[in-house]
Amino acid sequence: MARNILKLGALEANKTAFLLCDIQETFRPHIKHFGEVVRVANKMLEAAKAFKIPVYVSEQYPKGLGRTTKDIKVEDAAMVYEKTRFSMVTPELQERLKKDVPDLGSVVLFGIEAHVCIEQTVIDLLNEDIAVHILADGVSSRSLMDRGLALQRFQNIGCFVGTSENVLFKLLRDKNNPAFKQISKLNFSPTPDEFGANSEKYKLQ
Repeated sequence: MARNILKLGALEANKTAFLLCDIQETFRPHIKHFGEVVRVANKMLEAAKAFKIPVYVSEQYPKGLGRTTKDIKVEDAAMVYEKTRFSMVTPELQERLKKDVPDLGSVVLFGIEAHVCIEQTVIDLLNEDIAVHILADGVSSRSLMDRGLALQRFQNIGCFVGTSENVLFKLLRDKNNPAFKQISKLNFSPTPDEFGANSEKYKLQ
């Protein structure tokens, strides 16, 4: 009997949602590689349009911490919502996901901070038996040690840790996919090695 291909790390656009976590301008001076995280977020938003995948954008206590950075174009997001809990998985998000993606099987997650809001979102999603793909080039923290250890924990608890390019080509599957040219242009530049690896001690094994 064939195994569930989504549990093996495959992705199907009609069963996928993108989650963008707390990339707020206030955090820019404090988060390592903030600019790269922003670049990847915009790349994923463009890809989401090509694949018709909804994007959900959270903002952590925006009254005190401000809104998503204006460098990210969230106008086409399915929902931008406020939260005070660290996990993105709020009742509001769960209701929208049920409505928008009734056959949800996988979530692609990116944003900040890797060891706090991203990790707590991961735990809640895995607890709902949803396959979680973390973009290693699209998450960061104030500390590279916290980021590196978080990526290791994600692998250990059953997430698929990859890059934005890896995820987008899994969604394409075939050169004949109508989105191929658009997605290929988004991946013209390769993933930066120094960001993907962090350091020798905390690089992905």
